[in-house]
Amino acid sequence: MSQKFRNKYRISSARLQNWDYGANGSYFITICTQNREHFFGEIVETRLIASKLGMLAEKYWLEIPEHFPYVELGNFVIMPNHVHGILIIDENASVFEPVETRLIASLQLIASLPMPMPETTNKTGGFAKDKNPMFQDNISRIIRWYKGRCSFEMRKLHADFGWQSRFHDHIIRNEKSFETIQNYIENNPMNWNEDKFCDK
Repeated sequence: MSQKFRNKYRISSARLQNWDYGANGSYFITICTQNREHFFGEIVETRLIASKLGMLAEKYWLEIPEHFPYVELGNFVIMPNHVHGILIIDENASVFEPVETRLIASLQLIASLPMPMPETTNKTGGFAKDKNPMFQDNISRIIRWYKGRCSFEMRKLHADFGWQSRFHDHIIRNEKSFETIQNYIENNPMNWNEDKFCDK
């Protein structure tokens, strides 16, 4: 029975084991609510009618660059039970540089790098030294902040609110892929009935 359980429900890590998730680049992120509950509202005539929780989900996504100034936002969308968004990381760029310039630079960097890319950090902290994830500017830290901030505020309104423990990420490797994903995010509400997350 336990073997059946493991085979049916165990989810292997979808993250590249040797990729530095703090590296400059563009990342397509999907975060789902616990049990894919429709906490954020409902799609009516191809658009989200956001609940108060959905409004908070949008508010804190928009605040990500305030807390992580090396991050720019690409397209994002709040859906009834998940969030899709593109995060563009460029720790070397000026915060005043336009997002288009930073996107092109990050895509050029990814295209020029061999895979896997070694992890690098000059931060230290605690017994884990430079391996302490709280001191690494990476996707996990950004999403951990976002999910935590949302959860803290949303549970004031809905005590049962929760996220799935994991999130999905995809490294965007070229401009064509970036454009395809930007369009997918923009059109997500219109395609809700065919969305793989629409299962409630």
